[in-house]
Order: sequence, then C-alpha cells, then structure tokens
Amino acid sequence: MNMQQFFLRFPFLIFIFLACEAQIEETLVIEKPKSVYDIYLLIGQSNMAGRGEIELQDKDTLANVVLFKGDANQMWEKAANPLNKYSTVRKDLSMQKLGPGYTFARKIAEANPERKIALVVNARGGTSLSEWMPGENLYSEAVKRVKAAGVYGVNKGIVWHQGESDVSKSDTYLDNVSIIITSLRRDLGNTALPFVAGQLAPENAQRIEFNSMILQLPVRMPMTGVVTTEGLTTFDGTHFNSASQRILGERYALEMLKLTQ
Repeated sequence: MNMQQFFLRFPFLIFIFLACEAQIEETLVIEKPKSVYDIYLLIGQSNMAGRGEIELQDKDTLANVVLFKGDANQMWEKAANPLNKYSTVRKDLSMQKLGPGYTFARKIAEANPERKIALVVNARGGTSLSEWMPGENLYSEAVKRVKAAGVYGVNKGIVWHQGESDVSKSDTYLDNVSIIITSLRRDLGNTALPFVAGQLAPENAQRIEFNSMILQLPVRMPMTGVVTTEGLTTFDGTHFNSASQRILGERYALEMLKLTQ
C-alpha cells in the first residue's frame, strides 16, 4: 500500500500528520532579529566609562542609536547617558557619567542616516592594560557582550580609551595593545576590524611621552587610528570635563569614519 492509498483508506490521519509536521517546522524556525545594526564596542578605563558631569544638553536619547542592555527581556534601549550603565565590569552606577561615547555615536549616526547605530559599552575605571589582555576577565566580558550583540548586526569598530594606569610603561604599551587588537579581531571574526585609540590628558611629562608613543599605533597595526587630546582639559588632572568629552567623542567618530567609509 503506497502513501496515497493509505491516506485514502484512513483520511482522518492526514490531519494528524499535517498538524505534527507544522509543529515540527515551527520548532525548527530560528527567530531572526528585526533590525540589523552597525555595532561599535567601547572599552577602556575611567575616561571611557565617563566621569564628566551629564549636563542638560547630554540628557536626550540619541536619534537612531541604541544601547545594548543584554537583558533577556529587553536586549536594547534608546541610547542615553550614562552609556556605561550596563557594563558588566563597571564600578558603582553613581560613578558612570559622561564619556566620549555620546557624541561619538551621535556623529556616526549623522554620517550614516540610513543605518541603525548600536553601542556596546563595557568599560571599567582604574584598570591597567594587563587586566585587558586576552584571557583576563575584562577582555572576556567585552568579547562575550559584543558577541551577544552581534547576533543583531555587524561589528563595525572598537573605540578604546585606556592608559592612565600605564603611563610609566610606554616602552611596552604598543606591543601589548597590539596583542589585544589582534586577539579581538580574531575572536570577533574580522581581521581588519577598525580600532581607534585616544591620547591621555597631557598633564605631566609621562603622559606627554605616552601621547607621543600612542601616535605610532597606526604604523604598527593596520586599520587603526589615534585621536589627539590637544586643547582638551580635565577637572582633576586626569578625567576630561564635559566639554572636552564631547569634543573627544567627535574626534573618535571622525577617525572611525576614515577607517569605515
């Protein structure tokens, strides 16, 4: 008896068969994200986490920019300060204020009005470069977060601001940050993923030396850029004030756009 003869003899079974088949197909469907984002990972220490005061002009949500929460009930929300609030490695929430990410994202969105911009911010203040090396917790958490976000889009670049804890190690900094860049690119599946770093506030001789050294990063590593802190000021000798954070973020955006467009 072939299948056609079987269903002619037992017609009621065809409904059971079709119902079971539909249920099986339903379980095999993988839910796809509704939107595709251009994703930027923002990591580093306190100036990336943000220590500038969030003033009135910094309190709006950013148009066409979302922030990764990583919550099973809500993966994304409209980006608003403080951007480091969902970092899995941050210090107390009260310490998270205005960083460069706000104006960075705004300028990137303005330059790409047809795209949806997404931020994954996972910074922690007071951390040394050694704590960001591959295999360490800060590195692993950053990769885990951006991979989870990556389901919803494509990784477009990494914004890095770190070095206040390493001003005395200028001679080894480029070697070690190059290891981090290479590892991040490998783990995120893009060997040419743009990476932009920033200078420190030039408040003393050691930082001036560091700032001179970090300018050599694009010579050492392809698809990298460095933003200067010329003309920027701090409120305590280390942390950029709000006005300078806004300028710094725009400089990051302009450098990133050079690498991505």
